[in-house]
Amino acid sequence: MTGKTFLLSSAFLALTAFAARAESELTVYTAFEADLLERYAAAFNEAHPDIKINWVRDSTGVVTAKLLAEKNNPKADAVWGLAATSLLVLKTEGMLEPYAPAGVDKLDPRFVDSDSPPSWVGVDAWIAAICFNTIEAEKLGLPAPATWEDLTKPEYAGHVVMPNPASSGTGFLDVSAWLQIFGEEKGWDYMDRLHRNIASYTHSGSKPCKMAGAGETVVGVSFEFRGAAAKTEGAPIEVITPSEGLGWDMEAGGIIAGTANLEAAQTLMDWAITPEAMAEYNAGFGVLALPGVAKPVPNYPAGAEPGMIENDFEWAANNRAAILEEWSRRYDNKSEPKS
Repeated sequence: MTGKTFLLSSAFLALTAFAARAESELTVYTAFEADLLERYAAAFNEAHPDIKINWVRDSTGVVTAKLLAEKNNPKADAVWGLAATSLLVLKTEGMLEPYAPAGVDKLDPRFVDSDSPPSWVGVDAWIAAICFNTIEAEKLGLPAPATWEDLTKPEYAGHVVMPNPASSGTGFLDVSAWLQIFGEEKGWDYMDRLHRNIASYTHSGSKPCKMAGAGETVVGVSFEFRGAAAKTEGAPIEVITPSEGLGWDMEAGGIIAGTANLEAAQTLMDWAITPEAMAEYNAGFGVLALPGVAKPVPNYPAGAEPGMIENDFEWAANNRAAILEEWSRRYDNKSEPKS
């Protein structure tokens, strides 16, 4: 082979390798809020233009059910932005490929699967909170609630909206937290009394806060960053963190076992925990997996992070199906129709 031929061959191989990289493609399932997903996707694309991601987005419950239904014939390569309690279910089913992303040792240990290498890693936390419309409350003479128990008082009848835990990760973190805070018997008793005051159960964790902001309800049980964002946008709400304690979950990611696109999926997981990615999450989230990165979020409630309960994620994941079955049996009659 002449020197010229060798150079041409090398160039051809380099171009072929680049083309192969440029054609890397991933199918990623996510429950990220739609407006935030657009932001995160753009940041990842800028960092890794060689990887094309086909996004499949829905609520936490729908994404989890879809992944479980596809267990024996997976369609996804990776999951990014799904509740840790759902990732733990997938792990139990043997559906996740263990992988330690670069820099995982720098994360808050609460955000990392306990196995080594981990099957999933968290990126940020979202925390239960109440969005309370002050204008509508004043019209009705309703005081601001300070506790979860307050929401069971007769004066709030018909003025409370919360997410359905079977379809919403926010709804599930509420229910699992109440069972942990109050104990199972008292937890179900609490939800029985709360149910009397519920106007409807939504299939989105952010919708109750949006409804409160629009004056469609007085009390929206939702999560802290959605409340902070709504208030920053001018909604007449207070973001309240009940004193008994706050349920929370993490947006987490993992690789689906058996993916044919393992290298690209690992690249996604590596990027998902970088300081650059954390800066994107911080646009809406006040609690991040990487310590020392979070900057203050406008109108973020001071009681959110201190109020986070010591959440038993393993218990919540292991009992998820039974909790949802019991919840649906008792309360599903007030759920809004599924779109």
